[in-house]
Amino acid sequence: MNNENTLTLVFLLFLHFNFIIMNITTLHKFQQKMLNPFFFNFFLLLKLPMAFLSGMKLKELSGSHSVVNMKYKYLNKNPFGSIYFACLSMAGELSSGILAASFTYKSSPKISMLVVGMEVEFTKKAVGVITFTCNQGQEINDTIKRSIETGEGQTIEAITIATDESGEKVAEFKIRWSFKSKY
Repeated sequence: MNNENTLTLVFLLFLHFNFIIMNITTLHKFQQKMLNPFFFNFFLLLKLPMAFLSGMKLKELSGSHSVVNMKYKYLNKNPFGSIYFACLSMAGELSSGILAASFTYKSSPKISMLVVGMEVEFTKKAVGVITFTCNQGQEINDTIKRSIETGEGQTIEAITIATDESGEKVAEFKIRWSFKSKY
């Protein structure tokens, strides 16, 4: 192995370990901020105003999963007496996106994240309080780490299940995320 390859390897290892150390401390700070209803609503108002208007609430956020709720109300209704599909899709995307954001928050190197595809299956009318759960935190984090290690874009299909108050499945969202480190 020549000096140039050794230097490149050392640099990539440094970035990888720097990302892990920074990620552990910033992950908890991000989770604490987002789980504060005032801060979360302020974040939505500034960054995702339509999500704010739809009435999304972040109920749980950890390194492994997230839970987002949306209640049927005037601003998110459709003419058929249920939650409009676009509002459901916003919550489906947010439940996986907030996990990804928690891993990329103040990361070094910076990570760009983008939805590059989406597939949704609606199975029941969405009325009342709908709960959106994504349990792929570790897989999302591994995908982000792989992007840093390789320097190339990486994708993952994150699955979010939406259920109603009785626990019946209302929809399943498959959100395809792309992550790329910015050196």
